[in-house]
Amino acid sequence: MGLGGEGEAWYVVGKDLSRNTLLVERGDLHPALYADTLVANQFTWIDTPPASFPYSCRAKVRYRQEDQPCTLFPIENGAATISFDTPQRAITPGQSVVFYQGDICLGGGIIQSAGPSYYTQKKTLANFAIH
Repeated sequence: MGLGGEGEAWYVVGKDLSRNTLLVERGDLHPALYADTLVANQFTWIDTPPASFPYSCRAKVRYRQEDQPCTLFPIENGAATISFDTPQRAITPGQSVVFYQGDICLGGGIIQSAGPSYYTQKKTLANFAIH
């Protein structure tokens, strides 16, 4: 593929299976790596699920990530949309999204899909403190 060498790392940002194409971009701050929504399913709750929606809490999509403010929208047909206050890097289908209220783990679900990337939406990351 001719990728590598000096400079910023390359990241997979998509796949086009019909064309057998892997989409990559350079740099960990590329807008194609960020989205602020996801769809999850297969929820498991530690105690009981939220009583009403939309439900504000905090969540993480990666191990050791700081909890991020989000809103959980109604679960319909076993799936729900989660909207984050700030863009999230590398939302990955098949991984977990875990919900928290303070130090209490509420439960979680399996990420089905990431929302549209900031690149697709023609949004910039300039207004956010991304770590």
